[in-house]
Amino acid sequence: MSRLTRREFMRASLAGGVGMGFLGCGGVMDFGNRVRRPNIIIIMADDLGYSDLGCYGSEISTPNLDRLARGGVRFTNFYNAARCCPSRASLLTGLHPHQAGVGAMVKFERAEEENAYQGYLNNHSVTLAEVLKGAGYKTMISGKWHVGEMRGQWPVDKGFDHHYGLVSGAMNYFDIDKSKPGMERIFAVDDKRIKPPNEDFYATDAFTDAAVDYLDKEGRDDKPFFLYLAYTAPHYPLHAKEEDIQKYKGRYMEGWEKLREERYARMQQIGVITEKHKLSPLDERNVTWDEVEDKEEMDLKMAIYAGQVESMDRGIGRVLDKVTELGKTDDTLVVFLSDNGACAETGPLGGVWRERTGPLGGVDSYESYGLCWANAGNTPYRKFKQFTHEGGILTPFIASWPRVIEDAGGIVREQGYIVDMMATLCDITGAEYPRRYKGHEILATEGKSLLPLLAGRKRSGHEVMCWEHIGNKAVWRDSWKLVKRGKQDWELYHLDEDPTELNDLAKKMPEKIVELENDYLDWSLRCGARV
Repeated sequence: MSRLTRREFMRASLAGGVGMGFLGCGGVMDFGNRVRRPNIIIIMADDLGYSDLGCYGSEISTPNLDRLARGGVRFTNFYNAARCCPSRASLLTGLHPHQAGVGAMVKFERAEEENAYQGYLNNHSVTLAEVLKGAGYKTMISGKWHVGEMRGQWPVDKGFDHHYGLVSGAMNYFDIDKSKPGMERIFAVDDKRIKPPNEDFYATDAFTDAAVDYLDKEGRDDKPFFLYLAYTAPHYPLHAKEEDIQKYKGRYMEGWEKLREERYARMQQIGVITEKHKLSPLDERNVTWDEVEDKEEMDLKMAIYAGQVESMDRGIGRVLDKVTELGKTDDTLVVFLSDNGACAETGPLGGVWRERTGPLGGVDSYESYGLCWANAGNTPYRKFKQFTHEGGILTPFIASWPRVIEDAGGIVREQGYIVDMMATLCDITGAEYPRRYKGHEILATEGKSLLPLLAGRKRSGHEVMCWEHIGNKAVWRDSWKLVKRGKQDWELYHLDEDPTELNDLAKKMPEKIVELENDYLDWSLRCGARV
């Protein structure tokens, strides 16, 4: 099969021959006999903060993701769906999470009737794996699923040829039997439930091992592949290998205020943020570093977290090296993102879910690093995972595809939205997004292709973007953002001038609130989200 050079591909793209005029999924990109359908790897981190990668301003060593960014592009305004389950549902289906049945979290029993919060993917959605498999792709997942616990809802039931990993949410990285009390953790290989070993096992490494093995077995012929690598790192519990912990121990003894300032300066220097991004004040629930009694333990918590991130990055390097070994780097689209912002679920200094009977960071601990470090993780933004403020819904987003991306190392400031992945992959592969699947009507995809942005062009973005998760809501239109926490009043921000949401204009512009609230009501009624 002959292939276009990158420049020839770009010329064809600009002429509209490869999906630049994308209007919807389904056969819009005609590869004919000239262009190889790309391989696709999507890598998702869990609870990673916006500034937690070196290429986004962190002090944590992430050389492999930095390498990916140098060869591709970084998005500075890419939005997820605020939390693990909803984001994964949107990523996989191209729908808003409520449309796919995962408006909140997973549930362990079948709903009496399908609804926006039933807790598993519904029959009116299809996954990326189902769509790409129909286009001739091999489909594989390693890692965390978390959009359906019951049989009939596992990855192999939803289009994946192979799955190794966690059907459930977070787990003890070393021993699944010592996970969060009261929460059953399901681990599987394909259609068989298994128990991973509790010796010489570390989840991040195990997920990497499976991904590399899949690539080695399935990536050697000309048939394209789709690999979804979904790490649990760096989600709590704080579990890292001792050598990774020791590398960072003592690095954080100056505290979170100093860390935020360092990251903020670095982010400005590398161009991830602009002069309009003012550093938000400490969250109202923060304590100051001076108030902390046991500074060594808090330093250790952040050191463990950093070790988790570096371990994930090391695994990603192994995946990228395997693609290179297979000779498929130029023809492989690799995407990296996080499911939500940094996690602050457990109070300022962290929380404990299982009594610690061994060293912090080891198998006999199950703790988190707390709101104060999460505040630093989301530098320069406000709020966290679960919230619909920018700190909850903005994610690092890196895309690399050497055959197409000419602006290597570039920064994309246009917005992206997690629902866009389905439209993008249909666009670049020519896969048909079905109107019906297995006898069910399928909702139209909500996304818009990112291919123009990857190819260095503008695109017609989303007119309106909306979010709802456990009562936290937001709506965006024309750089205006309306956002609220639970039952509190709406807040209003103009993100072009105030990207870190510091100047609430709600009292000054009540008419804008009405306008945007109507947008939210229209969306919520259409998608089944709570008003």
